[in-house]
This record gives sequence, C-alpha cells and structure tokens, in this order.
Amino acid sequence: MQTRPPLYSSSRGQLQSAGDSLADWRPDRDSPLPIYAQIAGYFQSKIGGGDWPEGMKLPSQRELARQLGVNRSTVVTALGQLAALGLIEGRQGGGTRVAGKERTQKTAGSWNDYVEEGIHYPNLPAVQAINRLEFRPELLRLGTGEPAPELLPGEQMRSILAELTREELPLAYEEPLGSLRLRRAVSKELGRTGIQAGPSSILILSGALQGIQLISLGLLPKGAGVLLEKPSYLYSIHSFQSAGVKLHGLPMDGRGLVTEGLEAQAARTKAALLYTIPSFHNPTGMLMDAERRRELMEKTAALGLPVLEDGAYQDLWLDAPPPPPLKALDRNGQVLHLGTLSKSASPGLRIGWVAGPEQVIRRLADIKMQTDYGASSLSQLAAAKWLEDGCHARHTGALRLMLRQRRDVMLELLELHFAGLAEWTKPSGGFYVWLRLNKSLPLPKLFRTALAEGLLLNTGDLYDRSDARHLRLSYAYASPSGLEQGIAKLAELVRRMGRLS
Repeated sequence: MQTRPPLYSSSRGQLQSAGDSLADWRPDRDSPLPIYAQIAGYFQSKIGGGDWPEGMKLPSQRELARQLGVNRSTVVTALGQLAALGLIEGRQGGGTRVAGKERTQKTAGSWNDYVEEGIHYPNLPAVQAINRLEFRPELLRLGTGEPAPELLPGEQMRSILAELTREELPLAYEEPLGSLRLRRAVSKELGRTGIQAGPSSILILSGALQGIQLISLGLLPKGAGVLLEKPSYLYSIHSFQSAGVKLHGLPMDGRGLVTEGLEAQAARTKAALLYTIPSFHNPTGMLMDAERRRELMEKTAALGLPVLEDGAYQDLWLDAPPPPPLKALDRNGQVLHLGTLSKSASPGLRIGWVAGPEQVIRRLADIKMQTDYGASSLSQLAAAKWLEDGCHARHTGALRLMLRQRRDVMLELLELHFAGLAEWTKPSGGFYVWLRLNKSLPLPKLFRTALAEGLLLNTGDLYDRSDARHLRLSYAYASPSGLEQGIAKLAELVRRMGRLS
C-alpha cells in the first residue's frame, strides 16, 4: 500500500507533517454523514482540543483534498462550515489560518506562542519529517545514517549487560567529565589511532552531537563565523545557527576539503573555528588524504584557527585504514576531536566523547552539567566494558566486512539502474554514496514522490540549500534485497521526473 507524502512547509507556524494530524485519519465513506461534514467535524475537534492552535496555517485546499483523497469541492464545503463557525479565517496573502480571539493587550504567552518564540531553531521541516517517518516499518529507508538492526552487536551487548549485573551498578551521578573507567578506555582506543589524550582531556557526551551543541552554545562568541565543507552535515541541523553562529562553506574536491584560499576565507568571515569530517565525510563519503590533512593543519596553525574534527566514521574504513586523524597531528592544542559509538556499536547507548586541551574540556564539562548533569551512568558502564573487553575491535572488524558487501551491492545496482542518469564515486568507508544526478530536479518534489512510493530519501538540499542534483544514499540500513527493490524504483522515479521537467 502506498504511503502519503508529508505536508511540510518551511514557514514556522504551519502544519508540519501528515504525522501531526492527517496521516491516519480518512473520512468514512460508508457513514450516513456527508464526507464534508465528517471533515469539518474532525477539523473542529483538532481546533477545539488545542492540537491546531490559534494562528496555525492550514495546507492549501488542493493539498488537503489530495491528502484526504476527496474532491477539492468537498474540502471547500467543509472549510466553509468552519469559517461560518468562526473557527478559521482567510488572510490576504496569508492563506487560511485557525482563528482566535483578538488580544488588545498581551502580557503573557501560551505554550503555542512559545513554540514560535524559542531561541533554538527547529529542524528543517524535511528533517522533522524524516525523523518521524524513519519509524514506519513499511518504508524503504535509502538514506538512513545508522547501521541496520541486524548489523548491530545484539548478542555481544546482551552478554556485556548480563556480566554487568554481577557487578556493583553505578546508580548515582558520575563526575563532571564522565566515568573515569570509560575515559580510560576511550583514551586507549584513541591511542590506537595516534591520538594522545589522557582521561583528564576527555569528556563523555550523550552522543557526539551534544559536543557540537556544547561548543556552539558555550565556547563561541555570538555572531562568530564557522568554516566547514559544503555540503556538510551541519547544514541539516541548527546547533550552530541557534547559537547565533554563521556557517561559511568551503569547496571540496576528490581529496577532501580544499585548503587553497583558506586564509582569505578565514579573514573575510572572521572565522572562530573550522569544522570538518575528514574521514568518510557526511554526506559525500569523501576521504581527506594525508597530504591534505597536513596542509590543513599547517594553515590553521598559522592562522591560530581552532579545528573541530568529527571522527564519527573513522573506524568504518572498508578498503584500507584512513590517514591519522587531525588530532594525531595536533601539537598546539588547536583540535577538538569528536568520537562516538553510535555509528558502530549502538546508537541507543547515546555515548560519545570529545578530546582536547584540559582547560577546554573542563569548561565543556561545566556546560554539560548545566544541561543534563551527565550521560547515563549505566550506558557509560556498558560502554567501558565494551571497550575494555576488546568487543569494539572485534565488532568493527565484522561490521566493516558486512558494510563492504552492502556497498558493493549498491554500486552494482547503481551501474544497472543509474547508468546515464547519474554519476558517483566508490566510497572507501562510512555509510554513503553521494549520487550526482545528470539533470537538476526539484528535490523536495522528488522526496514527496518517492515517499508516496514507499521510499524515504535524504536529498542533497538538506546539506546544501541550493542543491538540486544530489542524493545521499546509504548502504548501511536497507537490506540487500531492499536496496535492489529501492534503487530500481528510485531510478524509475528520476527518469519520470526528468521527462516531466
């Protein structure tokens, strides 16, 4: 059965997704009550119950008709009833919105008002839709950035947890930097990559993303500039933007981030730091080579420009180990290095870390204590045991083999179905193939069309707003048979849209 695409808009205060209200409701065609009356009654219940607050913009009549599977005239009649009751109103140039009592003097707000006024930006509407839709089992997830459940170490983790029940469990808070036992284990793990960071130089995080949030909110001056690859993962989230920080993209080539012109860009943007994913970049899968890493470190050191290195994928090499991390080349304390267990062992543990100069790590620990008072003590204990017992090294070895097989399946399928439609390169690690379509397409429309066919995509405009040609395809989540079905269907949709555009 086909799924219906989300109703989403880039404007705040609008109905963001079918999951908010219309995904599971349809008029009963066997009911003696006219369909327009059923629709009007349902909308009235959403307004009366506060689910659709004052001022919320409704989708267009055409869009409502499509979502509900009825004629537009039926929707017009239903909306007419609501307007007659004073529940909705049309505003010139503003569409149809939920009506409310006029307030001549406003001394306080409502929770719904605060949704619009909070300082933290909402995710992009498409990202919000993806976050909800990923939990629909009927969808083929072709862009998901996490390992499939069958690739996760369920049996090994169960064994770890069973052993821990025979130990004294930490039910109290951990110290601000996190569990010393885990920090010692992480220190040894980092040492294998060439990073020398003692336990006092490591902060345990509730997932690596928290490190980005702590740095943006607690270390950077408001209005600071951040240099990063374009496209980049950070364009799809708003941690830096919510802190008033401005993102400035740098070009990439086959060797990673282009360092030529870095000095001029840093001066022009008054950059406060450079954020980079040198190993198996998200979303492009690119690997920064050793020479480019040395160039980057030399130039940023000369500029006195701090570097935030995201090492989320560096363990997931498929053909050969990547060059040493930037932090392993750091002799001046200019690099903060982020790591995580989410991409290999368990997204659900919510364990990550950041390594850097002790003074900076202590400052971030203080900010974290103000935020959540520390990551889960039980998760930290499980993560420490996982690393101490060598489970991580064994599992990542097996995971690399499985990911390599899936990558090769995807590459074969792309050759079969996308020859002449797109270009791509073979990723040497990570999760992603960065597919470049030969013809520009309206990617939001492709997202919706694919969703209606049961495919969930990550389109390139999530990582570069001006992008009209790229898709981030993941071989980490969908099964080989799912990839076979999904890639063939996706190619047909691209052909069809290409003929129409």
